[in-house]
Amino acid sequence: MAGGFIEKGSSEKNYPGKLTFRVFITCVTAAFGGLIFGYDLGISGGVTSMDPFLKKFFPDVYAKEHNIKPTDNQYCKFDSQVLTLFTSSLYLAALVASIFASKVTRAFGRRLTMISGGVLFLAGAALNGFAQQVWMLIVGRMLLGFGIGCANQSVPIYVSEVAPYKYRGALNMLFQLAITIGIFVANILNYLFAKMENGEGWRYSLGLAGVPAIMIIIGAMFLPDSPNSLIERGQAEKAKEELIKIRGTDDVDEEFKDLVAASEASKQVKHPWSSLLKSEYRPHLTMAIAIPFFQQLTGMNVITFYAPVLFKTIGFGGTASLMSAMITGGCNALATLVSIFTVDKVGRRKLFLEGGAQMFICQLVIAAAIGSKFGTDGNPGVLPKWFALTVVVFICIYVAGFAWSWGPLGWLVPSEIFPLEVRSAAQSVNVSVNMIFTFAIAQVFTAMLCHMKFGLFIFFAFFVIVMSIFIYKFLPETKGVPIEEISLVWENHPYWNKFVKSSAQKNKIAAPDSQV
Repeated sequence: MAGGFIEKGSSEKNYPGKLTFRVFITCVTAAFGGLIFGYDLGISGGVTSMDPFLKKFFPDVYAKEHNIKPTDNQYCKFDSQVLTLFTSSLYLAALVASIFASKVTRAFGRRLTMISGGVLFLAGAALNGFAQQVWMLIVGRMLLGFGIGCANQSVPIYVSEVAPYKYRGALNMLFQLAITIGIFVANILNYLFAKMENGEGWRYSLGLAGVPAIMIIIGAMFLPDSPNSLIERGQAEKAKEELIKIRGTDDVDEEFKDLVAASEASKQVKHPWSSLLKSEYRPHLTMAIAIPFFQQLTGMNVITFYAPVLFKTIGFGGTASLMSAMITGGCNALATLVSIFTVDKVGRRKLFLEGGAQMFICQLVIAAAIGSKFGTDGNPGVLPKWFALTVVVFICIYVAGFAWSWGPLGWLVPSEIFPLEVRSAAQSVNVSVNMIFTFAIAQVFTAMLCHMKFGLFIFFAFFVIVMSIFIYKFLPETKGVPIEEISLVWENHPYWNKFVKSSAQKNKIAAPDSQV
């Protein structure tokens, strides 16, 4: 059975080197790119639950919420396509940016892409903070999206290339940790700024997105280029010097030789986008599409985008809904630490599967709780404190399950499984699919909540089962495998080896007349 493959047959190479302070600081600085993504994820849902913001830009939603324009179903009071466009337009822009960013990343290196992302994000934060009309909000969100597309395309690749293979999982997850910290900080600021008496707190929430943007701009300016990127751009000597620095040893000949060989193979691929369609890249393309697709269908972004709106819809007051979102944001950040300390010990597959089981159980419990109390009209009457506490607790357990599985692994695994010759293109596919479905979920969530009601959680629970089966059958374990040798896990996988030629086969094809 395909799911039986774990790690046997992985690379026997053991490159010298250690986790140097230079590598750690470099990866931490690069992970600032996650802050801009996380801050935006956390800030948008809180802002859309603030009455002054709704009254100024979305008066119809404000009227329904305050019964000025009564609605017969509580589930539907936030159902506004213009309101959801405020959130979702960012991810459509990020989709476009990620495609162009792949060309910049390959031609000019990962650092320039990060800096470009920070500048675009800073411009979007400024426009949103000073917005007077809805169009200013939407354009500002699109600029934020261009910035996020650049950062999400370049940061995971950069960290995977710089990190020693033994610590690649943990260091790559600093990106996800930065995302969760950004979400948590945004939740705290929303809670504090919502109390401002002048009703302008939303401006501060949106405008302060410029802070993580400045951090990634300044940080990226001081980052070294990755050895892979330097070799790819014809700077082999400089690449070897940098490899010695980041590994903390002069004994880097074997790793450097493999990097050069990977680069030479990369240069043979003139059109990486079309190359992705070849059968030998079938597993890479499948994972680049399936993992981000499933990541969005866990339902986590519903909690992240709209936690305050969701809590408000199911009976929490305005301040209480922001407080509840802040609690879940804190759980998200703390649980990500679990993944950082375990991913290179227990492996990727076990975390994926455990997190899936945890999310599935919680989604069923939440659906049952909301269904029994709110029914189909969304009017629960007086909401007992024990019920509210139960919902928050199970949402926190659900968030924790995501935060040590599909959250960080959704970025880690795609960034480490692509060979150099198609790495930038494949990562763009990964980010593009992620943004397409992030956009779709963000755009249709309030309509889905209106029509599916508590069944929305059952919808996501179904997909958690599907994605867990997919991981079990088709994803090989990549723990402890050097990124240059990652092709071996596909060559030895009982399903994917049908598509990926083994190294021996490739050599035989390369020299067909060497033997009779």
